[in-house]
Amino acid sequence: MSIYRDALPQLDEQVFLTDGGMETTLIFHEGLDLPYFAAFDLLKQAAGVTRLRQYYETYASIAVGAGCGFILETPTWRASSDWGEKLGYDRRQITHVNLRSVALLEDLRDQLARPECPMVISGCIGPRGDGYRADGELSAEEAASYHREQIATFAKSNADMVGAMTLTSPEEAIGITLAARELDLPVAISFTTETDGRLPNGQSLRDAIQQVDAETDEGPAYFMINCAHPSHFEDVLREGGTWTERIRGLRANASKRSHAELDESSDLDSGDPHELGKDYQALRKLLPSLTILGGCCGTDHRHVEQIHRHCLDAV
Repeated sequence: MSIYRDALPQLDEQVFLTDGGMETTLIFHEGLDLPYFAAFDLLKQAAGVTRLRQYYETYASIAVGAGCGFILETPTWRASSDWGEKLGYDRRQITHVNLRSVALLEDLRDQLARPECPMVISGCIGPRGDGYRADGELSAEEAASYHREQIATFAKSNADMVGAMTLTSPEEAIGITLAARELDLPVAISFTTETDGRLPNGQSLRDAIQQVDAETDEGPAYFMINCAHPSHFEDVLREGGTWTERIRGLRANASKRSHAELDESSDLDSGDPHELGKDYQALRKLLPSLTILGGCCGTDHRHVEQIHRHCLDAV
C-alpha cells in the first residue's frame, strides 16, 4: 500500500535527494539502447531490470549515507500511450509497465529505506510531446484526457504521488493536475526552461506557475524545474516574489547547452559536478522552499554527491 500519499514527507523541512539523468547515464555511460529515451523498455528483460535496480541503488546509497530522504522516480517518463505505440506497446502492456515500475521501487524501498531516510515513490509522467519544443500544445482538457490513463494506473498502484517532468506549457500542467486531483493522487509539476529562463512556449516561469495555481486552486503539491542549467533560470529567480515559494524541487542539467544544442549533440556534456553543486547552494538562497535536489540530462551520481555536499551544510 502507499505509505505517504496522505502526507508527503518532502513537504516538511527535511532535504530529499533523487536521482540524476537516468536516460543519459544509461545511454552514454552504460552503452544501452533506449529508443525515444524510454528507460521503461529495459523492464522487458531480466538484465534490464537488474541494471535499473543498480542505478537506483547507487543514488539511494548517497541519501542513506547523508541521512536525508530520497524520492524514487519510476522510469516511466515515456510510458504513456502515444510513446508506447511508437515502441510497439499496446495500452495493456503500457499499463503493466507502469505497475511493474512501481513494484520494482516498492521492493527497493523495502530493502533500502531507513527511519532517517524515508523513501517516496513517485510515478513519473512525461509530456505528450517532445519535451524540448512547444509545438502542438495541448489544451488543459486534452491534457487531462490523455494523461488520465497513466495517472489512473499509478493511483491503483502503491505509488505515493505522480511527478510530471519536462513540461513546456501551463495548459498541459493544468490538465495533469486536474486529472491527478480527480484520482486523489498528489502531483508535482516540473517545468523546463530555455536559456532565457522562459518556458519553450515563451511564457515566463512566474506566469506559468501562477496560471497553474490559479486554474487548479493551487492543485500541485509543489513545483519543480528540470532539464535546464541553473545559469538559464537563476536571473528569473532573483526577481523574487511569493511564487518562488512554490518551487520545492530542482533537477538541473549538467550542461549549459540549449535544448536545441542538446538535441543535435552526439556526445554527452557532463559539465563540472563541483560547479553544479555550488550552483545549487546558491539557488537554495533564492528558493526558500527548496528541499528536493537531483539532476537531469548529463548528471550522474557524481553530480548528486556534490549537490548534497554543498547543500546539506546550508540547511
